[in-house]
Amino acid sequence: MIEKLLTLVIFIACYSLAMTRKVKIAYTALAAAGALILLGIVTPQAAFFDMIEWNVMGIYWGFMMISIIFMQSGMPAHIAGGLINRVRKEKYALISLCILTAVISSFMANVGTVLMVAPIAIEMAKKLKSSLFPYMVAIAISSNVVTTVTMIADPPALVLAMETGMKFFDFYWFQGKVGLGVITIFGVAAAMLSLLFIFRKMNKKITHVVERGKLDYIPTLVFVFGTLALVIGPYFDISPGLIGVGAGIVSLIVGRKNLKGMMKEFDWDSFLFIGGIFIVVGSIVSVGLLSDFVGLIGGMGISNASVMLAIIIWVSVAASSFIDNVPYTILMIPVCNQLAATMGISPFPFLFGMLIGTGIGGNITPIGATANVYACGMLEKHGYKVKLKEYLKISLPFSILAVMAAHIALQLLWM
Repeated sequence: MIEKLLTLVIFIACYSLAMTRKVKIAYTALAAAGALILLGIVTPQAAFFDMIEWNVMGIYWGFMMISIIFMQSGMPAHIAGGLINRVRKEKYALISLCILTAVISSFMANVGTVLMVAPIAIEMAKKLKSSLFPYMVAIAISSNVVTTVTMIADPPALVLAMETGMKFFDFYWFQGKVGLGVITIFGVAAAMLSLLFIFRKMNKKITHVVERGKLDYIPTLVFVFGTLALVIGPYFDISPGLIGVGAGIVSLIVGRKNLKGMMKEFDWDSFLFIGGIFIVVGSIVSVGLLSDFVGLIGGMGISNASVMLAIIIWVSVAASSFIDNVPYTILMIPVCNQLAATMGISPFPFLFGMLIGTGIGGNITPIGATANVYACGMLEKHGYKVKLKEYLKISLPFSILAVMAAHIALQLLWM
C-alpha cells in the first residue's frame, strides 16, 4: 500500500511539474525515475531493461538525425514552397501539411512522422513569417489522430491485432461490418474540419510564388528508405528501434562534416524525458495502480452496453492524456472482453472504443503522447515557450471532435 501511495505521489508531482514546463522536462522525469529506484519501488534492472521502450528511443534518435540532415538538404523548403504555391491562404497551407502528416503517420511511427514533417513546417512558417507554434502542435496531433486507421499505425493497434487475430484488412471490413480503420477515418475527418475553424483567422494571403533552391537528394533518399523500412519492417520481424538506429548511423555518415552541429541540434531534453517517463509509467503498472484503475471500471455494475461503451471510450481518453497507451491497452483488452461476455455481446465494440479513446486522447496534453513531447521540444529549441492554455486551444477541440465522431460511428455501426 505504501509503495502505491509513494508511486502515485511521485507520478502526480512529475506530471504536474512537466506540464508547467518551468523546469526542464528531462530533469523532472529523470528525478522522478531516480526517486522510484532509490526508494526500491523498481529495480535498476527492471527500469532499464523492462520499462524503457527502446524501440521508441531508437526511432527517435535515428529519425531525429534524419530530420536534421533532411532539413539541411533543401528538400523541406522545396516541399514547403510547393504547398504554398498551390494555395492562396496560410490556413489552407497548414491544413494541407496536417493531411500529409496524417497520411504518412497511418503507416509509420508517429514520432518518426513528426520528425520528418517538422522541417517542412519550420520552412513554411519561416517563409510566411508566421509563428511556428500552431504548425508544430497541429502536425503533432495530426500524427496521433490516425493511430487506428491501419494495423501498423501505432503499437496499440498491433497489440489488438495480435491479441484478437485480426489481419491488416480486418481494420476495414470485419465480421460483416465496417472495421475500426474506417470508423477512425470519420474521426480524422472531423478533426481536420475542426482545424479549419481553429485556424480560421490565419488568412495571410500568399500572393507570390516561392522560389525553390538547390537540392541535396542524398538525405531525401535516406528519408524515403528509412520510412519504407519502418513500414515493411514488421512483416520481416525487424525491430523498429533497430531500423531507427540504423537510419541514424547512416545519417551521421551522410552529415559527417557537421557531426558537432548535429549533436548540438539533437533534442536531448525530450529524449531524456521520454526515457525517464517510461520508468515512471512502468512503476504505475508494476505496483498495480493501473490494474486498480481498470478494476474500478469493471466493478461499476452497469448493464447497458451503450453506456458502458461511452464510459470505456471517454475514460480511455482521459487516462491516455497522462498514461502511456501501450500498457493501458494491454490491461484493458481482458477487461473489455470480460465486460462484453457479461453483457452477452461481441467484445469488439468495446475493444474498438477503448483503442480509439486511448489513441486520440493522448493528443490533449503536451506530454500525453511521445509525438507531442518532441513537437514541444522543437518549439522550445526555436525559442517558443509552450503554454498549456495555448496548447489546449488547438488540441482539445481537435481531440474531442475526433473522438465524438468516431464514437457516434461506432455506436451506429456496431451496437
